Amino acid sequence: MKNKITYLIDDDKLSIRLMSMLISKNKFCEEIISFCNAELALENLKINCNIPDNLPDVILLDLNMPILDGWQFLDEFIHLPLKKEISIFIVTSSIDPSDIEMAKNYKMVKSYIMKPITAQKLEEATQLI
Repeated sequence: MKNKITYLIDDDKLSIRLMSMLISKNKFCEEIISFCNAELALENLKINCNIPDNLPDVILLDLNMPILDGWQFLDEFIHLPLKKEISIFIVTSSIDPSDIEMAKNYKMVKSYIMKPITAQKLEEATQLI
């Protein structure tokens, strides 16, 4: 599958900037749309749920965020009537084994990636899409 649109959801603006640069350099996707809060990303998905061309192919999701954390985002995401399959990769600094195990409960989560993201980790993600 060709990855056209990637959503970056992370409350850390520096992480978004660094991931965006790495994603662009490695041609991971054609367009990057970033959200510094998961609630805004969810609203965007709800607005576009019936327009597959406006939906991302991939979401890179941080776990530890204010307002709505990554787990809350996933719990809301599974109820969206999306007209497209979206691959989600958790990209986090959490090394908590319970987080890694919990990620396995969400079928749309393709992988759990430890920060910092690297070109090799992006390549491995590409293989899972």
